[in-house]
Parts: sequence; C-alpha cells; structure tokens
Amino acid sequence: MNLAELTTFRVGGPADTVTEAPTREALAEFCAAHPLQAGGPRPDVLFVAGGSNLLIGDAGFSGPVCLIRSTGVQMHEVTPDERLLTVEAGENWDAFVADTLARGLTGLEALSGIPGTVGATPVQNVGAYGAEVAESIESVLVFDRMSGDELRLDRTDLEFGYRTSRLKRTAANTGAVQFVVLAVTFRLGVSRLSAPVRYTQLARALEVDLGEQVDTREVREAVLALRASKGMVLDDADHDTWSAGSFFTNPILPADAALPADAPVYPVTDPVTGARDPRLVKTSAAWLIDRAGFGRGFGLGERATLSQKHTLALTNRGDARAADILELARHVRAGVREAYGITLEPEPNLIGCSLDA
Repeated sequence: MNLAELTTFRVGGPADTVTEAPTREALAEFCAAHPLQAGGPRPDVLFVAGGSNLLIGDAGFSGPVCLIRSTGVQMHEVTPDERLLTVEAGENWDAFVADTLARGLTGLEALSGIPGTVGATPVQNVGAYGAEVAESIESVLVFDRMSGDELRLDRTDLEFGYRTSRLKRTAANTGAVQFVVLAVTFRLGVSRLSAPVRYTQLARALEVDLGEQVDTREVREAVLALRASKGMVLDDADHDTWSAGSFFTNPILPADAALPADAPVYPVTDPVTGARDPRLVKTSAAWLIDRAGFGRGFGLGERATLSQKHTLALTNRGDARAADILELARHVRAGVREAYGITLEPEPNLIGCSLDA
C-alpha cells in the first residue's frame, strides 16, 4: 500500500505490512503484539487514523502499520446539566462534534471542521478559535506499549500544554509511540448556548462581543465558514486543502522577547486551569512567515507552495513528493529565523523525514 493514500498531504512512500483495527479490542491486540522494546528501532510501528497530521517520507515505512478504524460513542448522564461521552479513537472528529450539537451539548462547537479522528485530539491538544480539547476532556484510555497495560489517564495525568500533551512528549522523547489512545471521554454541558466566544475573528463573524454566548449551531456554521476561507476544510477539488493544516505552531517566547512593535502578542495560559503565565507570550507563526517575505502561494516550484488562502499551510499542488514539502518548509523556516531569530516548530508528525536532514 502507498501511504500517500492515507494522508491529507497525499505524499509518502510504500508500506509493507498494514493491519486494520476496526474495534478497540483489535487495536489493543495489535499493541500487545507489538510491544515497545528498549533498544528497538525508532519508530517501530506507525499508527494511522485520519492521516491529517502526518508527513511521511518518500521512502515510506518499513515497519508494521496499523490503521485505527474503531468507532462508537457512549453517553452517560452525570447531572441534569452534564454528560460524559466516551468515544472510540477512530471516530471522525468533525462528525462527533456535529453529533454533540445534535444532542444539545455545548463545549466543542468552536472545534468544528478540524480533520482527523477523536483519538488524535488529546495527543496534540487540538485547538482553534479560542478553544482546546483539554478544556473538555475528562480522561483518556490508552494502551501502554511499554508495560502492556491499559491505563486511564485523567486531565492532570495528561499534562496538557499548547498543542502538546504527555502523550506527545513521551513519543518525542522515546522516538516511538508508547501510549496509544483507545478511547477518549469528554465532559460536556447540556445547553444550546455556546461556550463564551473568546476569539476576535470568530466574534466578528458572529457580530457579537468577546465573552458572549450564542447558539452552538451558529458558532459551528461560522467556524466552518472561516476554516473554509483559509482552505482548512478538506475538499478533494481544492489543492489548498491538500495539506496538514497549519504546518508550524505559533511560537511561545519569553515575555521580554524582542519582537517587532506591530507583531501580534497573545497571553499563554494553562488550558486546564486558565491561569496566565506572565513569563511567556505567544505570537503568530503566520504573521512571521508573511512578514519574512513568504506570502500566500509562495513556492520554490509548482509542486508545493504555501496555500493561496493561508500562509501557515504548506500544500501539495497535485504531484508533490514529501521532498518538495520538506524543501519548502526548510526554506520558510530559515527565512523566519534569519528575519526574527525565531525557529518555527512543525506541528505535523514527520515520519521517515526531518526538517533538519
């Protein structure tokens, strides 16, 4: 199988051994059969679900590949005003978000339109338009490939941060996936009103003030429209969506970092406690890229370019290879570093390739 068929970038070489896991039990069985061993190859196994956060090298992947295809949602009443929903890892994320709104639940509406599956969301602490999944996650059921045990990790155990978690950091530190998400449990409110709107662009689209609440369905429609305008809603006919979404994360810097006076600056807060960290600030990767001279549609050739709609997305214009995406990413990152002394970090997982190679 060609792994390009499994990713939204539509690049990547072949895989020799591919196993489909249609249920939680099948996924756990695969993990048990492929334990993480000290001194083994890194990465040893590749797990693929929605493929929206992967850039796979042109040589492909020589180890076992597991396709996570488990689905299902179970809802339990906690109080008249709260529900717990346990969702299988392979469930489509946006379909699940839409389902929560149909059930009269609030909390995930601002995260509409994000491609991928439910199991990937806690790894990245997926977020958009002022919301992050860390705010709604109650716990995550994982398979620990090191110990061979199933573990339930609560919000504190997961150690969420901006676009990261204990799950992601552990994988980065070991060079392989130790904790495989089997299911995620969310705690959501019962209401047709959204969470308070916390993102200026979204507030403008809704024509409300920051902090106001509106119908959850209105928020979803506005978010989907905003994402589509940036090429962030998957569309086979639109090459601006042949990407992994935002390729670079917004840099988090010391509060006294030397930034241009007109650079956007945002507070850094704990996604669980909401406490602001006065030592840190966040700035916009898209702003840095644009001001460093890389506008929409910029490319080193015709096969891979920045999106025509959004400078933060690197895109496959139809016949790109992973090497083309990597060359463009390195060029943009070097330009931003030269202009501002800031090294951008990639958001997708790079498999069999590197920006430093």
